Amino acid sequence: MSLEDTRREYQYGRLNRESLKDCPFDQFALWMEQAAQSDLSDPTAMCLATVDASGKPWQRTVLLKGFDRQGFLFYTNLGSRKAKEMAGNPNVCLIFPWMRMDRQVIIGGQVEKLTKTEVLKYFLKRPRGSQLAAWASKQSSRINSRQALETQFLQMKDKFAAGEVPVPDFWGGFRVVPREFEFWQGGENRLHDRFQYLFENGDWNISRLAP
Repeated sequence: MSLEDTRREYQYGRLNRESLKDCPFDQFALWMEQAAQSDLSDPTAMCLATVDASGKPWQRTVLLKGFDRQGFLFYTNLGSRKAKEMAGNPNVCLIFPWMRMDRQVIIGGQVEKLTKTEVLKYFLKRPRGSQLAAWASKQSSRINSRQALETQFLQMKDKFAAGEVPVPDFWGGFRVVPREFEFWQGGENRLHDRFQYLFENGDWNISRLAP
């Protein structure tokens, strides 16, 4: 197999300025709705990029758990690698890779921690197994085996067998407050349509970018 010869044409559609919403949140809502109604698996999956104290970037996939004009929400262990890096540098980048639709959305901004009330409201909606897993996993730390993780999970299951699972004090959520969006629509002959929204002087300015 030759990776150099692996390619396809992007023929899903076109994107033009006239079809864009003036507000990037409205444009994102439209594309998210279309992605959710398509055959895409995990349309809410997004790649989150953070940067450590030495300037080294790292990425991982997390799930979007809500959005509005304030920003984009996700939850994690506050002792995880991403949480530690965001504590030192709040600048992050998200990407939604909807390649079956020949689309990508890239979002740049800064994170802010969610309130305890917001975290509790979401935690209570999680399946019980996911609640227990939050207690069982010391996220991003080294472990000896899968068995050790499963043993810890069973211990948490026994510990909270009699009632509701409380929110761990080391578990929380973040809001990505955007300052930049890019909507990418693949085009034939690699002539992709790219539109950038930049928040400048209290308003969103839209520019077409060369592919």
